[in-house]
Amino acid sequence: MSMPVINSALDLSRRLRQAFFSPFLAQIVVTRRCNLDCGYCSEYDKVSDPIPFHTLRDRIRHLKRLGAFAVELTGGEPMMHPRVYDIIHFARQLGFVKTMMISNAYLFNAERVRRLNDAGLQELQISIDGVETNDVTIKVLRPLRPKLEAVAKEARFKVVLNSVIGSAPPAEVLEVIDFAIEHGFVPRVQLLHDDNGQLLLEPGQMHLIDDIRERLGKRFLEAGDYRMQLVETGRAPFKCRAGARYLYIDEEGMVRWCSQTREDWGKALADYTTEDLREQFYLNKSCNEQCTIGCVRTCSAPEQWRA
Repeated sequence: MSMPVINSALDLSRRLRQAFFSPFLAQIVVTRRCNLDCGYCSEYDKVSDPIPFHTLRDRIRHLKRLGAFAVELTGGEPMMHPRVYDIIHFARQLGFVKTMMISNAYLFNAERVRRLNDAGLQELQISIDGVETNDVTIKVLRPLRPKLEAVAKEARFKVVLNSVIGSAPPAEVLEVIDFAIEHGFVPRVQLLHDDNGQLLLEPGQMHLIDDIRERLGKRFLEAGDYRMQLVETGRAPFKCRAGARYLYIDEEGMVRWCSQTREDWGKALADYTTEDLREQFYLNKSCNEQCTIGCVRTCSAPEQWRA
């Protein structure tokens, strides 16, 4: 067997081994700064500089080498990064199957949505907590309605409208879901969590779940219907694959299990290898039973059968 054939076979073998553990989704912080100040959020500040573009390019390249299927820009507020369109375009050039972003939508207008189209954004997630501002949140429908209507009119990418149960009165959560459906967005709900990603709902908010299930149908049955398990029993244990199938890369370039466990564990992305993916895939995370982090549960769900 000639040397090129041997090298090709070895590379194929390496890629197959990597595929058993490589990320379905990698979320990468592009700036910690945010234009809002929501009471329940622990993922922002008002002073950080945006991460330099060349640094983000290196991190995104490494995610591609690790075999990441999708990359999602997060923050803070990614739209505050002066080169957000270049970052999206760069990720598309690298060939990720999906290039996504999370935003609060306050900085949107028709022109910016069109620029996101041109950059190649494929999916946008917007969190709307209710309809009216309150002591907990200002990410609400009333001030954002014209901006969301511009998104609905101009966007050529998929838009997921996220509503958070527990941060606004129940009727407002239902109104956000109805707004999403009426405007062609994909409605989604999350459960309010504390700074450690653990369930944080009051008993009086539980009855809302039935109305939401009726509106969302099969969309509510995410990751083994974990929401209902959490609501009914307070626990929904699962095999968490964070650090492997799901990666969260903070502003310092550290891989974390998720945004809510940044103090618990981390390793520099630049040093992250397939062996790290494998190790974290099998590692038990003690916070799993009350975890409300939907993206972690969704990325972990297909392989609950694996040891």
